[in-house]
This record gives sequence, structure tokens and C-alpha cells, in this order.
Amino acid sequence: MMKSVIFLFALLSSAAAFSVQDSNSNTRRNFLTTLTTGASAAAAAAVIAPTIANAGPEILKLDSGIKYAITKPSEKGKIPLQGDLVLIEYTGYLTNGQIFDATHGEGKKNGVLFKLGSTAVIPGLNEVVANMRVGEKVQAIIPPSLAFADDGICLENGECLIKPGSTLVYDVLLKKTSIPPP
Repeated sequence: MMKSVIFLFALLSSAAAFSVQDSNSNTRRNFLTTLTTGASAAAAAAVIAPTIANAGPEILKLDSGIKYAITKPSEKGKIPLQGDLVLIEYTGYLTNGQIFDATHGEGKKNGVLFKLGSTAVIPGLNEVVANMRVGEKVQAIIPPSLAFADDGICLENGECLIKPGSTLVYDVLLKKTSIPPP
């Protein structure tokens, strides 16, 4: 619909700009009017079109308060079940954008393998992965209650890598899932 409106506006502006005129009206003023009308149509189309093309991904919300967006979909990937072994790659960020952990940073080439539903990762990561398909990548916002809560990750001297009560952001890629051995 919006593209049709933009096209129609540009077409009408172009038609007005290139209309046939008698030889007495070919003045500099007419030329400039024609030029600015065409430029206005092009500028309007350039301003309106990017807002349509740059629409972000849909933000999904789980009952627990986790918000996430699928940044790389996977239609055919398998969905893991509680108790399955899963392999993920992730980057963890503070809300200010500072990375606090990653599985694929310099010198790291391994993902994290864990049993879905276990305490090997924070509860928020368990819940996010349980809602993913293999091959899917998401960006999730995890509230403090499903991350490190009021404890944070602090050293004995009081310095904290993750302050108590911090909301965390994770980019997560679910690489594999499998049934655990008996």
C-alpha cells in the first residue's frame, strides 16, 4: 500500500515536471520549477521508503518476562525437549553493551554443551533455548530474576563483573540438540 502511494506521488510529480509547454514558456524559472518538483518527489520517496525496509524483527515475550527476537530463523530445525543435550554459542552483554562472556571470542572456538533444564546455565538461558529450533539465532533480554538475581557476579573485594539486579542481553545460536545417552 505505502509503496503504491510513493509510486503514485513520484509518477504525478514527474508528469507535472515533464508536461509539454509552449515555446514562450521555456524560461529559467520553468526549468527550475520542473527540476525542484522532480527532486522533491525523489527526496520524499527516499525518506519514506527506508522506514518500510528497516522494520525490525518481532519482539516476543514469554510469561516469565523474557523478551526475545529471532534474528536468524530456522523453519526445519528440531525443537529440544527438557533433558535433551543442547549445544549453543552465545555472547552475553550488559545493558550498556559491554560483553561479559562469549563462547566464540578470541581463543574460544567451542560452544556450551549442557542438559536442557539443568543448573549448568542461568534459568533464563534454559528457557530461551527451550523455545528455539536448531539453527535459529535469537537475541534475548533476560530479567535479573532469571539471571544472577540479587547476587550478581562479584569478587571478594566487592568489584562486580555483573552487578546484583542486572538485566542481561544474550545473542544465542542453537547449534545442536540430541537425546542424552541412557
